Amino acid sequence: MARDHSAIASARPGFRVGGEDQPRLDAGLLRLVCGETEVGLAHCEAEFGNWGDQNGRTGFLWFDRRLLEFGRDFVVRIGSATVFDGRLMALDARFPAQSPPTLAVRAEDRLQDLRMTRRTRSFERMSDAAVVSQVARDHGLTPQVDLAGAEQDVVVQLNQSDLAFVRARTLAADGELWLEGQTLHATRRASRNDAQLELALGARLRSFEVCADLAHQRTAVRCTGWDVTRKQAVAAEAAASAISSESSGGTSGPDVLRQALGERKDTVAHTVPSDDGAARGCAEAHLRATARRFLRGRGLADADARIRVGRRITLQGLGPLFSGAYGVVEVCHRFDPTHGLWTEFVVERPWIGNASS
Repeated sequence: MARDHSAIASARPGFRVGGEDQPRLDAGLLRLVCGETEVGLAHCEAEFGNWGDQNGRTGFLWFDRRLLEFGRDFVVRIGSATVFDGRLMALDARFPAQSPPTLAVRAEDRLQDLRMTRRTRSFERMSDAAVVSQVARDHGLTPQVDLAGAEQDVVVQLNQSDLAFVRARTLAADGELWLEGQTLHATRRASRNDAQLELALGARLRSFEVCADLAHQRTAVRCTGWDVTRKQAVAAEAAASAISSESSGGTSGPDVLRQALGERKDTVAHTVPSDDGAARGCAEAHLRATARRFLRGRGLADADARIRVGRRITLQGLGPLFSGAYGVVEVCHRFDPTHGLWTEFVVERPWIGNASS
């Protein structure tokens, strides 16, 4: 799915099923929810009127399964931009009291294949980039991978779904994972080059609430393991400097914690890095993931297909503490006949701005 488009304010979304536009579905839409998060797969639920003229007779519109059929490609667009691309997984018939019947369809993107495949296996002498690429090819996807990290002696997938496994490997490499058509992207956060996107409160940003919370922050994270070849323990520690490149706009969560309460260190004990480099990468990845949750906000905006998980957006009009750049971690595009189209999103970042004098 394309990641950059002009701002869009269409009155209604449009649908493609089986590769063809479906204006009857466009006109019959009653409710739409298209969502994605950084830890799951994209999902869609669309509800359509299911009573009317069908070949000159009044009756059910969508029960013949000629169009809305299990496994069929299902695409949702806002204007010319695609906000969901997946396959139909469920049909939900509804017969409300004193109202015409409706049919709701539910769809998931192609990461569903990875979610439904659970395995225990190992990968020897492979980097995280190579592991993610292999899993993508296992499911007929084209990998486009740019992850840092050296070759490892062994990487184990232990009773995990392929989706949970590749997300864990991408996180360990401080990367982001998303699906675009038939291409599985796994990219270092620093290499994302999305075009600038700004939302201002009172304009396209309708409402916003945000919380800066020290509860889960740490001033340092330590990761330990065992080097089988050298038969000795390995360990590394990451401090606030690991997140400094993302905190230039203010003070990071780890630094605020140190100033307010003193040192608060943590140890990652559930991973098994096999050398000092892997231990350092593990510690830095966990500290960054924790620090990025220091500020977490929830907003409502005019419908905009450019707001996607992983996208960096700049929010204006929120005062010196909370204005600035954020990363999108959840998004939901919604429609109903009363309110039209709108976009809800969740963002986070690792720093708070400087107080005004």
